Amino acid sequence: MGSGTVVITGASAGLGAEMARQFAARGWDLALCARRTDRLDALAAEIRERTGRRVETAALDVTDADAVPAVFRRFDEAFGGLDRVVVNAGLGKGAPLGTGRADANRETAMTNFVGALAQCEAALEVFRRQQRGHLVLVSSMSALRGMRRSMTTYAATKAGVAALAEGLRSERIPGVDVSVVYPGYIRSEMNEHVQQATRFMVDTETGVRAMVRAIEARKAKAYVPAWPWVPIGVAMRVLPLSVVRKLS
Repeated sequence: MGSGTVVITGASAGLGAEMARQFAARGWDLALCARRTDRLDALAAEIRERTGRRVETAALDVTDADAVPAVFRRFDEAFGGLDRVVVNAGLGKGAPLGTGRADANRETAMTNFVGALAQCEAALEVFRRQQRGHLVLVSSMSALRGMRRSMTTYAATKAGVAALAEGLRSERIPGVDVSVVYPGYIRSEMNEHVQQATRFMVDTETGVRAMVRAIEARKAKAYVPAWPWVPIGVAMRVLPLSVVRKLS
């Protein structure tokens, strides 16, 4: 079971909200942030009542370069230190490049990569000072190869997130562990509009349980759930693009 404080961004819904529930059930106190504070505060009240854990919340748009370090510092001061930061906030918007929806692709790029960079900066300021901490970046199985059409920008941002994690892990910052999690098809608000049956899709609770187990084990990288994504991940790196394109 865990102990300490975990920060989760994008925690008002989907994978972030379920991670909050599961970390609290494992004994963690929570620092939750998201753009939508009404849902965030309702989640915090639910978790406090169910688990008795301490939960603090803050409004945060991760594309606001000044707000990210300010919110992280506020959490650090409130809890007297931070033990884990989960860089989770993300968008799934996208369109084929050159089709008039550059705005959607830019918004996804700013949230998923530039926002992740800001969160890493803010988290590592805290971790370097206290000489301990666990930085967790949520990537995606789509990061392993380039994806087509509406997935192109999303997959590229998640590849960037994974590269950030690897670079930081290579730095070997004293006392700091870095993990990257690659979720497969986990049902969430980001993909609830997908009506067709998707092979290997698991429900939110099941998928997040696999994510949380990997995070608690401080794995350097984890494809989750392990079945079927570990073998698929191995295959994706070597399969010809003509096969990979069917996954997007």
